[in-house]
Amino acid sequence: MSPVTFGLQLPVQAQSKLFAQPWEHEAGPAEIAAVAQACDAHGFDYVAVCDHVAIPREHAPRMTTTWYDAVATLGWLAGITQRVRLLSHVYVVAYRHPLLTAKAFATLDALSGGRVVLGVGAGHLEGEFHLLGVPFRGRGRRTDEAIRAIRGKFADEWSGGDGGQSPRPVQPGGPPIWIGGSSARAVDRAARLGDGWLPQGPPPEGTAAAVTRLRVMLEAAGRADAPFVVGGGAHVYVGVPAEAVPERTVTGEPEKIAAALRAEADLGVTHLQLSFPVRGHEELVDQIAAFAHEVMPLVNGGEGGGA
Repeated sequence: MSPVTFGLQLPVQAQSKLFAQPWEHEAGPAEIAAVAQACDAHGFDYVAVCDHVAIPREHAPRMTTTWYDAVATLGWLAGITQRVRLLSHVYVVAYRHPLLTAKAFATLDALSGGRVVLGVGAGHLEGEFHLLGVPFRGRGRRTDEAIRAIRGKFADEWSGGDGGQSPRPVQPGGPPIWIGGSSARAVDRAARLGDGWLPQGPPPEGTAAAVTRLRVMLEAAGRADAPFVVGGGAHVYVGVPAEAVPERTVTGEPEKIAAALRAEADLGVTHLQLSFPVRGHEELVDQIAAFAHEVMPLVNGGEGGGA
């Protein structure tokens, strides 16, 4: 089994009530920095940020309006970390002209020394499209077109004719592009156009069936042997939590947690995005360190996580 790598969606940056924990509402940049730097120091492969531009008023009670700008936040993170990769999970390319996205993420890659991963999605919030003056209908087609155009610009600044772009990305061919979403259409897009797949929640048919379908599609596209990342997620807590945690959280001894994560890897998952139910950022930093030192080596048979 190939080593599994681990990532973390940063707290505070996005505060939807669907996933933000209560302590995040009183936190800010200092807490984001502490968590990102802990991931950087302890061998996590990536830290991730979300993308929304403007939350329609009717959605604000559930989603809140706190969504730090993705590109600005990733640029700041590039300056306060050294090795951890910087992922947009996910950037809605259908909101923007492809040249804007290519310019932003090529610049991020240059500034970070080649640590950027462009995670993209088609978007789901119809009212936000309307606020931005962008049609909601046809967003899937525009997403596909944008991915092709962005990849072209990453590889060649004159791709598509006039409109050269510098600075050039550090990574050959530009940042990898991982496709977000758990729908059948997202899996198809990942197989055709992506360097990886980032499910957002459990796939409707289950992880094993989705990964099998993905592999079949990659083979049909002639990409079976190309490097490809298959994402997954897990809720974990190393040790005994002081308070009740969500039912799906794996808690307790490192061996128990490692066994659960190895089971995910056996399904074909190569990257796991972790979520730790905690009461504050200091506890989260402690959990990151405990996981890295006590669980990661067990999952990978003595090999640490990270790239």
